[in-house]
Amino acid sequence: MKIIGVSLLLFGSAIALSVGIDLFQGKNVFQALYNALSPFRVMELAELFVLFSLLFFFFTESLYLLLKKRQQKQQ
Repeated sequence: MKIIGVSLLLFGSAIALSVGIDLFQGKNVFQALYNALSPFRVMELAELFVLFSLLFFFFTESLYLLLKKRQQKQQ
């Protein structure tokens, strides 16, 4: 759970930094958010497949470890 929390915190901080820099450059909020999320819009099919498969493996491993830890606590 800590790994997921830290990953989400780092992702949120990086997005906030990117949006903040765009806002200081004089862009509006919508354009700043679009610029922060635009790398995901131009990905090709193979890149999207790799991204989602890595995310899938990350979350399934975290879920597996969480369930394993709960089973050990019950015994």
